[in-house]
Amino acid sequence: MTAPEIIVERQLAAYNSHDLDAFAATYAPDVCINRRSGDRLLGRDAVRQAYADMFAKGRCRAEIVGRLTEGDWVVDHEIAHGVTDDPLRVLVAYRVRDGLIDHVDFLG
Repeated sequence: MTAPEIIVERQLAAYNSHDLDAFAATYAPDVCINRRSGDRLLGRDAVRQAYADMFAKGRCRAEIVGRLTEGDWVVDHEIAHGVTDDPLRVLVAYRVRDGLIDHVDFLG
């Protein structure tokens, strides 16, 4: 695994175990996340706020069905469970710099 893949895997493990502290720790303080809805999360504190309730309820889980990597980028084809009534298929592009995820684009 490349260094960026290791960070994204750490983020996925924290997401699936609903560990908000470990999840937030994988993101840069000034991370930018472009969500499927068109809104944007700016900063680690916004990430914590956005995911806190979902993690507290223990209702989210993601499975990776495909992955591409190139340089600082990791693109996962994910099936997200517990976010909507039905499983949600999405592409997620993560950019990792200096050991932290600093940019995320949800596609599809």
